[in-house]
Parts: sequence; C-alpha cells; structure tokens
Amino acid sequence: MSTAVSRRSLFARFRGGPAQLRPPWSRSESEFTDQCTQCARCIEACPTGLITPGHAGYPIVDFARADCTFCGACHEACRDACFDPDASHPWSLKASISNACVETKGVTCRMCEDICATAAIRFRPKLGGCASPEVRLEDCTGCGACVAGCPVQAITITPQNSSLQEATP
Repeated sequence: MSTAVSRRSLFARFRGGPAQLRPPWSRSESEFTDQCTQCARCIEACPTGLITPGHAGYPIVDFARADCTFCGACHEACRDACFDPDASHPWSLKASISNACVETKGVTCRMCEDICATAAIRFRPKLGGCASPEVRLEDCTGCGACVAGCPVQAITITPQNSSLQEATP
C-alpha cells in the first residue's frame, strides 16, 4: 500500500465518513483537482443526482443517493480537463458486501441480486447454512445500484487499486 493511500485512509477516519470518490472518467486526483474550477456543471448535468459537492467543493459520487448509468453527461458538461472520456473504463470501483448482509443471518432478501443489471451479485447456498453473497468482480461495473437497494447498508463501492479516483481529504 502506498503512503498516499494510507494517509487518505487515516484522514478519512478523521473526517468521520467513507472515502470520497470522483465521478466516472475522472483523471487522476491531482490532475482532477488542478483542473476543476468547482463550477458544478457536472453536478447539475448528472440525471440521477449521483454527483454531489464533496469536501472543498470538488465533485464526488454518493451511492447512497443514486447509481451511475454511465451516460457521460458529467464529462460532456465539463469545460475543464477534469475527465478522460477516452479511458477504456469509467473507473475501477467494485461492490463489496459485508457480514451485515441479512441473507447470511437466515433472512431472505437478495435485493442486490435482483437490482444488479450485470448479474455480478450472486448467492451461493451452503450445506446446512444460509446462502452467502458473492460479487463477481469481473462482472461488476461499480454502478452502485445495489447500494441504495440494500436495506441494511451492507454494500459499499470501493476502489480496487490505488490509482483510482479516490479523493483526498
């Protein structure tokens, strides 16, 4: 783990909240914040309301509010060089499911499985026990639709490597 990532994690704990994540197709954190004028055009353009002002006013995504449809409205609205629309993937964010999932406690739910458009979330039955959730990372787009659908907030969307658009505090 790099020093920058570990510092980010430490400061995120001081902030009292989850890591802030940049919109899809965002350039590296330093490039993004160097170019962003905090004009809020990307926030206003987002049809789902996923993009919101974060710390210091820079745009972030909030999966508790909405999911990403990858429509591209955010980078189309940006007049600065904050986004890289030619990138092969919008981001490398992926879903993860914690032990708070009610399915692991014997309560049938599976809302996340039903809402996942790419079928990345599945439940594996266990002999003599409850089903366990599984996220197939190769199928997960990181859209976040599963986050708002989870009644117990057991799902988070997180970067899969340190070169992603995680915002520094």
